[in-house]
Amino acid sequence: RALLSVSNKQGIIELAKCLHAAGVEIISTGGTMQAIKQAGIPVTYVSEVTGFPEIMDGRVKTLNPYVHGGILAIRANQEHVQAMQTHGIKPIDMVVVNLYPFKETIAKPGVTKAEAIENIDIGGPAMIRAAAKNFNDVMVVVNPERYAEIIELINSKQEISLAFRQKLSLEAYRHTGEYDLAITKYLLQDLTAEEFVAADSLLLTKVQDLRYGENPHQKAAFYAVQGEEYGIAKAKQLHGKELSFNNIVDLEAAYRIVCEFDKPAVSIIKHTNPCGTATAAQLCTAYLKAYAADSTSAFGGIIALNQVVDQATALEMSKLFVEAIIAPAYSPEALEILTAKKNIRLLELPLLAFTGQEKDIKKVTGGILIQELDTLVVKREDLQVVSKRQPTEAEWADLLFAWKVVKHVKSNAIVLAKAEVTLGVGAGQMNRVGSANIAIAQAGAESVGSVLASDAFLPFRDTVDS
Repeated sequence: RALLSVSNKQGIIELAKCLHAAGVEIISTGGTMQAIKQAGIPVTYVSEVTGFPEIMDGRVKTLNPYVHGGILAIRANQEHVQAMQTHGIKPIDMVVVNLYPFKETIAKPGVTKAEAIENIDIGGPAMIRAAAKNFNDVMVVVNPERYAEIIELINSKQEISLAFRQKLSLEAYRHTGEYDLAITKYLLQDLTAEEFVAADSLLLTKVQDLRYGENPHQKAAFYAVQGEEYGIAKAKQLHGKELSFNNIVDLEAAYRIVCEFDKPAVSIIKHTNPCGTATAAQLCTAYLKAYAADSTSAFGGIIALNQVVDQATALEMSKLFVEAIIAPAYSPEALEILTAKKNIRLLELPLLAFTGQEKDIKKVTGGILIQELDTLVVKREDLQVVSKRQPTEAEWADLLFAWKVVKHVKSNAIVLAKAEVTLGVGAGQMNRVGSANIAIAQAGAESVGSVLASDAFLPFRDTVDS
């Protein structure tokens, strides 16, 4: 016997037909039963099994010993078998359930809390968890994409192995875990930030396995955080080889920079640091300036752009060997030019628009650190001039530009900029003087008349006077 009760009815009729043809008795509820019945497939209403009608607007229908006893009974346990015989409980060997669309409900504009709560499934998770617990005897299916595989196994009369049932059990527990997390996050919205962080938990969904990690000897995979509907995990890859661990890290760094700017901006990243960043009235001009800022380091880098990539910009970028490009979109002409390069990775992602609820998470041995994501935008009126000479209007523009870039450079960080182009970037040194010397050496004669941004406190004049 199989119990079918699904919110997502994709493929359920095909599965029901297969089960019926294989001699399986189908039990069902509500809308699923109606769909199966209309398809001309014999189906037993769950109320006929329980001897009790659906009540309380369908809130109570499967929470019954005739259902859960049939799912949970261990077939090899004589006491369980005897209890089934004594109470007239028949085994249920397969449970196909997916849950009320809670996440889809709360995503609707104007949804009320009452509507959201009404879409919290109770009987569904109970059946899923019961079947998942008893995977030795029962197969649980929560993912419609599994139906074709199961139909093939049934039609070929292959044994459905214990290993496969255990894999389905793991999928089921993940399904209910994701569901509970979505509910938890929704109900936590009214609480304070401190309570949110204390009560929050992370649930990850694998996006893909990676060829290797930061180094070739390290295994790696890419996961998306459930409930976070933004960022690199949501990017669409349009072309090129699969992403590597380092590609993903650098794409994040590059895109975070260009999303700081309203005007056309381009940033070229190597090893998580910007080797060239620029803004301009035209995207192509911004790219050329960013490339010229450090053309040596740009080779083999990652390019991020905050505007739709046009033909002219694509043509210039195609002259350089790059690992990946990420932008909000590409014109058809730009795609034609860039896809001519077989291996270049092209990603599409809308500009990041943060709500202030996002978390920055860092793993440490045995734990994690969680903080609010740094989304602060410093405006001119926020800054205090403590020198005798006031900055010129051009210097003000460069200072604000440099401050946005230095925010994304690894500390100690120094950025020299002029005409809203980075001239020298000093990153990751043990002291700010070392970073300043690197930035100045990179800028050379161009450093004259530039502005300097530092992410480190300046207790002495040494960095300024370098």
